[in-house]
Amino acid sequence: MARFRMYPTSEQEQQMLLHCAHARYVWNLAVEQHSHWRRDNAHHRPDGKRSGAPSFAEQCRQLTEARAASEWLRAGNQTVQAQALKDFAKAKAARFTSGFGEPTWRKKFVHEGFRVIGDDRVPEYEPDGRPRINPKTNKQVMGRAVTVQRLNRRWAQVKVPGCGWVRFRLSVKGKGARLPAAKTFRVTYRNGQWHAAFAVIPEPIDKPGTGEVIGIDRGVTITAALSDGRTLTCPQLTTRERAQVRKHQRRAARAPKGSERKTAAYAQVAKLKAKEANRRKDWCEKTSTMLARTYDLVRFEKLSIKAMTAKAKAKPDPDQPGQYLSNGRAAKAGLNRGILAQGWGLLRQRTGDKAPGRVEDVPAPYTSLRCSACGWIDKNSRKSQAEFVCSSCGFTCNADTNASINVAAGQGGIPRPRQSAGAGGVTTATSRSSAREPQPTWVGIPLF
Repeated sequence: MARFRMYPTSEQEQQMLLHCAHARYVWNLAVEQHSHWRRDNAHHRPDGKRSGAPSFAEQCRQLTEARAASEWLRAGNQTVQAQALKDFAKAKAARFTSGFGEPTWRKKFVHEGFRVIGDDRVPEYEPDGRPRINPKTNKQVMGRAVTVQRLNRRWAQVKVPGCGWVRFRLSVKGKGARLPAAKTFRVTYRNGQWHAAFAVIPEPIDKPGTGEVIGIDRGVTITAALSDGRTLTCPQLTTRERAQVRKHQRRAARAPKGSERKTAAYAQVAKLKAKEANRRKDWCEKTSTMLARTYDLVRFEKLSIKAMTAKAKAKPDPDQPGQYLSNGRAAKAGLNRGILAQGWGLLRQRTGDKAPGRVEDVPAPYTSLRCSACGWIDKNSRKSQAEFVCSSCGFTCNADTNASINVAAGQGGIPRPRQSAGAGGVTTATSRSSAREPQPTWVGIPLF
């Protein structure tokens, strides 16, 4: 997916906002239609069987009738509205596999966007370069393409229905910057900014061929600790910007409900949050490109981010029956915000996209407790968040760097070697250290 910042004129912006309203209206109509199409409300066909919900083709026919009856809907672009129905059909078909469930309502000022399909016809070819032939007509297949033109080394323009040519800024400057060649693209509007996302499959980056393997341990204090000793931190809002966020939040809290002051204050907060998200995405893109170009194999610590950022359940207050403690939930909410602000999932996803087949996930258990020098696993070796001192051999290292070395070796929850003496105690078959965590005996990964 190639995403660029768009800069439409005032007239083009009004037309694009109308496209967003039409696409949102058609989507919500489809959601309402399918929500009423339950077992009790299902219609019966002449043969007595129940008929299913309207398909994409049937909804397109109904859209034609709706456009004929509504002047406001007829003023919009039919292709944009039909693509909203197609998006709904895809979301409906993928509700069991996407993880998002049933398609839900789209709200104004929140879900602003529409999809555009290319109007140019270009010949299609097979992967080996041969022309793609339609077996029925014995003619070459003609596909769609988005009309994109380069203006100079920094700017390009794309054709949007009803708006003409709309300029967008190239992320990669210079004559070597390649224009996106896509069949469709999506226009989104959020926090006062327009973006165009072209449906382009990124080309994989060739591995350097050095045979180097890197392990990455992800954390909150240090976003990514590499096994070669480097530490990478995802940029966030500065201290001054965070103070501005708190200031605007206080203003919004004091403003009357539904007032323009409250709306303006929340808009300022959203603008700063969008700036933070853009910095995080830019950092993930640059870091993933660096990893794909530098190392042959990249190993990440396997983390379930969805489970780690789940909401904490309220605990009952032992002193006040019927009341619940709020401190634990507030602390967990702060930890969740800190985790999500690091971009763990995006970094892993973009690295896998740019280096397919060269990214592995290593099980997380015991990677931070295992000594990367001798293999000893002891929870007492982790002195603090940043300090690791092996209780057996005395090896000292940064805790995150030590975990990344274990990740690079593909080692985590494995049996530690038997030792007769050491700071960690005796580890015979009948005598174990009380500080030792349970060891899975079925794992057969070599220690060294």
